[in-house]
Amino acid sequence: MTVAGTGSPTGRERRPLGVRGRAGGVPVALLLPAVLGLVFLVLPLVGLLARTPWSTLPQRLAEPGVLTALRLSLLTATLATLLCLVLGVPLAWLLARVEFPGRRLVRALVTVPLVLPPVVGGVALLLVFGRRGLLGGWLDSTFGITLPFTTTGVVLAEAFVAMPFLVIAVEGALRGADRRYEEAAATLGAGRWTTFTHVTVPLVAPGLAAGAVLCWARALGEFGATITFAGNYPGRTQTMPLAVYLALETDVQSAVVLSLILLVVSVAILAGLRDRWITAP
Repeated sequence: MTVAGTGSPTGRERRPLGVRGRAGGVPVALLLPAVLGLVFLVLPLVGLLARTPWSTLPQRLAEPGVLTALRLSLLTATLATLLCLVLGVPLAWLLARVEFPGRRLVRALVTVPLVLPPVVGGVALLLVFGRRGLLGGWLDSTFGITLPFTTTGVVLAEAFVAMPFLVIAVEGALRGADRRYEEAAATLGAGRWTTFTHVTVPLVAPGLAAGAVLCWARALGEFGATITFAGNYPGRTQTMPLAVYLALETDVQSAVVLSLILLVVSVAILAGLRDRWITAP
């Protein structure tokens, strides 16, 4: 029953339950595990910051090995993201806008790298692009192109594990976009390609940018597929995660510094995307 002048079934404005709302507060059985979960996630980061050699940090950051690994990581992650944009955006559009048999299967295959152990992905890449692989042997014998244990191999490995992030983000943006603008453009005589580049892409630009940034961040932190498919050669395939792995065996403080760099990049990425991926509505 609605009380006149209130527009509410009870005559009172509904308020969300707070910590000490009408539910009697948060149950201890939920609060304690929640706090422990937060501590479990934050404590390792605090430990990393506490063990960072701040007094020698500038000197360690200026070491040739660190700078080389950082430059290579930035380069390969950027190239991998560009490759994902070229291949992933059309794939996302296909999954979002075209009905075809087996679409659910294709979508499942696209997301496999998200759950596939990266080392297994590296082995799979070797079996395809290695010198004795399904395509690698033909590339080697016909064009003299060798992909494993090269910088190009690093880009391929990073793109393989990072592309699903881009595809999922862009597909979601395409599904949520208002298609009336595309229909209006088609009514005015715009072709499919013109409609896609001048209407669809601007409509999904926020989702596209978010997906690209997440893709870049995932590529920057890739380890398993890279070391399996491309190896760990300084200056050629040794990215930041691989440099961390190697430094753990020789110089723990250098490993901490390299890890700190990756942590700062990750936090910066999340801070930049907080309005879209973190902040609750």
